Amino acid sequence: MPPPLVPASLAFNPEGVLWSPDYQDVYHSRHGGPEQARHVFLGGNGLPVRWRGREQFVILETGFGAGLNFLTTWATWRADPQACSRLHFVSLEKHPFVRADLQQAQTRWPEFAPLTAELCAHWPLLVPGIHRIRLNGGRVLLTLVLGDARQELRRLMLAADAFYLDGFAPDRNPELWSPDICKAIARLAAPDATLATWSVAGHLRAALSACEFALEKRPGFAGKRQMQVGRYRSRKPHPYPAPAPSERHAIIIGAGVAGTAVAAGLAEQDWRVTLLEAQAAPGQGASGNIAGVMRPLPSVDDNFLARLTRAGFFAAHAHLQRLTAAGLPVRWGASGALQLARDATHEAAQIKAVRALGMPAEFLRHLDRNAASALLGWPVTRGGWYFPSGGWAQPFSLCAANLLSDPERIHLCCNTPVSAISRTDGMWQAEDASGKPIARAPHLVMASGVDAPRFAPFAWLPQRSARGQVTWLPEKVTPPLGILLCGQGYATPPVDGVRVIGASYQLEDMENEPRLADHRENLSKLEGLLPGFGARVALEGLRGRVGFRPMSPDRLPIVGAVPYAPNAPERPRHSRHPPLYPGLWCVQGFGSRGIVWSALMADFLVSRMVGAPLPLPYDLTRAIAPERFLPTGACGKDRG
Repeated sequence: MPPPLVPASLAFNPEGVLWSPDYQDVYHSRHGGPEQARHVFLGGNGLPVRWRGREQFVILETGFGAGLNFLTTWATWRADPQACSRLHFVSLEKHPFVRADLQQAQTRWPEFAPLTAELCAHWPLLVPGIHRIRLNGGRVLLTLVLGDARQELRRLMLAADAFYLDGFAPDRNPELWSPDICKAIARLAAPDATLATWSVAGHLRAALSACEFALEKRPGFAGKRQMQVGRYRSRKPHPYPAPAPSERHAIIIGAGVAGTAVAAGLAEQDWRVTLLEAQAAPGQGASGNIAGVMRPLPSVDDNFLARLTRAGFFAAHAHLQRLTAAGLPVRWGASGALQLARDATHEAAQIKAVRALGMPAEFLRHLDRNAASALLGWPVTRGGWYFPSGGWAQPFSLCAANLLSDPERIHLCCNTPVSAISRTDGMWQAEDASGKPIARAPHLVMASGVDAPRFAPFAWLPQRSARGQVTWLPEKVTPPLGILLCGQGYATPPVDGVRVIGASYQLEDMENEPRLADHRENLSKLEGLLPGFGARVALEGLRGRVGFRPMSPDRLPIVGAVPYAPNAPERPRHSRHPPLYPGLWCVQGFGSRGIVWSALMADFLVSRMVGAPLPLPYDLTRAIAPERFLPTGACGKDRG
């Protein structure tokens, strides 16, 4: 588990240059920060010329600081009429500034005022991990990695075209200039990648040369005599090569929150999408609830589930904000979310987790019983986790908003059930019950929820169906409750006069009509959370809805390229790695966390498909990969 982040201290030296009291060093040259960035980092990497004519260009920086290099690069990209279509800027920072200090620091560069305003408006809470920030209408993507570069560089998955080696001086911060850092950088270098740095320290030159960078010295900026540039000359194959160019067209099966999020993500990358939905409208399956839960699930050990729900929560929140800002009809509310402890032992574990994680109070804090009761306006027997920015979202409205984000590129076909898929002549084909082709494309994404195992390439996945029934309570029959309440069950704020409570859970139960027994179970869960809250609810006449959730054995999503089943007759033989179907992908296994995971998993899958930097570290990509369910030995040397 990473240690809590320690924010940078905002300070200036007597000359007015941004200064770090901790490292006793300046953030940039006293002769001009933007000028230094242009001379050393852009000029040293041959920019803007090298990104011209490219679909995307990836820059990796080893110290974000106050964002000066990023702002200078972004401004140069905006001013270049021949710039690449998308600029990816990946930057690591161990001690980030809080938003207010970042804003104040960036006032020193008024030439970037519009850019700093947009960046600061999207600046994340200081929580360890990868934060994806979409800027400039989604054409500039800042992937901000908050944590120690010594660990985080080894976990990134990307191919960088250029490196900005920046940070405090080697004698002030030797860890950032070590041979291990150089090895980690070389692992992420695309063929012929370049690097630039103001440092010409001998040990750095030796370490970079040992990693197959061809180096040369050039005149430095202002009073510094020399700087250093390099080019990666290794012939080793890159571990994350970009996909081979192909027609930008994909079939997606399933128009729930998963499928529509992927459709929106591919459309943003200028792909054509054919979205096939069996029902009469999007979001009618597991995504058809009036309101669903949006909150993470922390743990003392910060396990995979905790990290994925946290990353997904931030991605979902940002996605909902973007859709709202665009005027699209998504319905949601950051009402705050409270997760009550089950008992005293569980509450002690919650308190321990809050202390161990050290997250900002704006993200997570513990409320004791009295504070929880005051927040709820109703007495409870124990306290719990409080997520101030948690809340609810309406899944089917999210589906509609995703589709409206780019209706010209997304072709939705409702009332179009798919019975089989096949691949011929390098194209995937979706077929109806008579075997007639419905659509053809070089890529196919399975997002059909519990139906996925019906299709031959997915039959081996151990995904199961879990029936879930929710109960709709008329708002007028309960006392006021304005926040999302979770525990053993949940209750939402009212939406259109209805409060949603639930939900039941039965594996492989395919009864699709609501049952009185399940309404009774949901009311029992509500009583456990808020004793007496539902006293006026009459069991007779209650309404609700049944959905079927796709569950994986480990409760993690199943997202990525799809491997052949070990016994598949078409499976390539003698492969060192688990062989993958060309152009076949899945975004499955969300369970009851579709709102939390849909935006993050769509970003991850689309990034895989286009060869962009991934928004998840290596260990989490393996944790969600479909091949984790292959039998032992079926993955070759990469089994894990």
